[in-house]
Amino acid sequence: MEEYPEYLKGRGAQINPPNPYLKGDYDTQAEDGLDEALVPDPKTEFIPEHPKKIINKVTSPDVPMDYSINPYQGCEHGCVYCYARNAHTYWGYSAGLDFERKIIYKPEAPKLLKEAFEKKSWKAHPIMLSGNTDCYQPGERNFKLTRGLLEVFLQYKNPVGIVTKNSLILRDLDILCELAKENLVHVFLSVTTLEPELRRLMEPRTATGQKRVEVIRQLSAAGVPTGALLGPIIPGLNNHEIPKLVKTVADAGASAVGYTFIRLNGQIKEIFEHWLRETYPDRADKVLNQIRASHGGKLNDSEYGRRMRGEGEIAESISRLFKLAKKQHMADRAMPAYNLEAFRRPGDGQLSLF
Repeated sequence: MEEYPEYLKGRGAQINPPNPYLKGDYDTQAEDGLDEALVPDPKTEFIPEHPKKIINKVTSPDVPMDYSINPYQGCEHGCVYCYARNAHTYWGYSAGLDFERKIIYKPEAPKLLKEAFEKKSWKAHPIMLSGNTDCYQPGERNFKLTRGLLEVFLQYKNPVGIVTKNSLILRDLDILCELAKENLVHVFLSVTTLEPELRRLMEPRTATGQKRVEVIRQLSAAGVPTGALLGPIIPGLNNHEIPKLVKTVADAGASAVGYTFIRLNGQIKEIFEHWLRETYPDRADKVLNQIRASHGGKLNDSEYGRRMRGEGEIAESISRLFKLAKKQHMADRAMPAYNLEAFRRPGDGQLSLF
C-alpha cells in the first residue's frame, strides 16, 4: 500500500490500498536498491475508454432512477467518503489515490446516447447523470461530455436528472433552461458542509459549500427545478449542521431536500479511517464509534434502504433533526413531475406531429 510522509494537499485519500482483484502489485522500491521509494506522479491522468453502450440499468432500490450514464469513471473531486471509489478496482486501479488521479473518460458518450434513443425499443424514461462519479468534475471543462449529453437529451426531449457538487454546471444554464421549459430536468446539488476547513480536507477539489448554495439560487431563479442532497451526514463531523444546511438551501430556493448517512463500503472504510486519523486525530475514535453504532457495530451496512439511513439512537436522532428542519423550512415544496410525453425522434419527420 502506497503511503506518503507528508499530507497530500488537494487530494482526499492519502493512501493507495492494493487492488483486491490483482494477483500482483507494482513494486515502488527503486531498481538500484536505494532506500528511496518511487513515488507515483501526483498529476491527474486522463484515460479514454470506448464502451459499446452508455446507458446503465440501475438495480439498487436506494436510487430513485432506473437508468444512469457515467461519462467519467474516477473523480478528481477527491471526496474521501465516496462510495464510487470501489468501482475503480474493476478497472485495475486502486480505490484510493488512483480514483482521483486516473480518470477514465468516454469520448463517444453523446454519440452512444443518440444511438440508444434511435432504437425503437427505447421508451421515454428519466436517466441520471451520474450514478457513480460527478459528471461536472474538473475534466468536464475541457472534454464537455456532459454538455454533449445534455444536447442529445434536449434534441430527443428525454428527461434527465443531474447530481453534482461543482459550479461548472452553470456553464450549461442555456440547455438546462430549455429542458426545464418542458419539465425534462431535475438538478440536485450535493451539499455536505458549510464549514470551509472541513470541506477543504474532506472534498478537496469541489466547489465550496457557499458556492453550491449560490448555484442552487441561480438555477432556481432561472426556472430550473433544483434541490439539495445533504450528505453524507457523518456523526461527529457535520451532523450538527443539518438545521443550518436545510434553512440555507431553502432560502436559496431549493425545491426539495434529502440526506444520506455515511456508509463506508469495501475499501472506503480503510481510506476514510486513515484520512480521519490524519486530519482529526482528536475525534477519530468518537466518529468511528458513532458510525459503528449506526451500522450494527460495523463501519458499513450493505442492507438496501437501511444502509443509506443507518439505525439506532444516533441515526434516529439525525433523522428527527432533519425532518424537523424540513418541516420548518420546506414543508410545501416538491420537484415537478418529469414530462414523459415529449420524447421524439427527430428523424421521424411529420409522424412526430401525430
